Amino acid sequence: MIKQLIENMFPATEVSAHCDGPCGVYDPAQARVHAEAVLSMTKKILALDPADGSHATANTLSRYIAIKEEEAHSTKTHLLVLWTDFFKPQHLEQFPDLHDTFWQAAKLCSACKTGVSLENAEALMATVEKIHNMFWAAKGRDVAFVKAS
Repeated sequence: MIKQLIENMFPATEVSAHCDGPCGVYDPAQARVHAEAVLSMTKKILALDPADGSHATANTLSRYIAIKEEEAHSTKTHLLVLWTDFFKPQHLEQFPDLHDTFWQAAKLCSACKTGVSLENAEALMATVEKIHNMFWAAKGRDVAFVKAS
């Protein structure tokens, strides 16, 4: 009875949405920022010489590793949200390799998190750029992929 009263007082109109969230909340730029940090930390790790045996180098190395792992995880989180919340079945017609691209990106995030490979970090950036292009094409826009570094 109360439910019916509330429904009568506040009638709901039917709504629909393309995404799980309102338009404008999704942007692959967040993944790009985190992927760039992964690439930067990977380069910094590879440039260190842990053979000097100093505590300062060991401390710096551990900090770089922690940042790289956190940023790789953040990259994966942002990509998975785009994949599962923004992209819909109709996008598969436009991008037949959509699922494979995101799956590969997630695997690259894991590889960057657990290893120290410049090749993997660069491949992650290239895949994030591909996803950036897919995302903006899906929205009918041409937005440049701009890197901070």
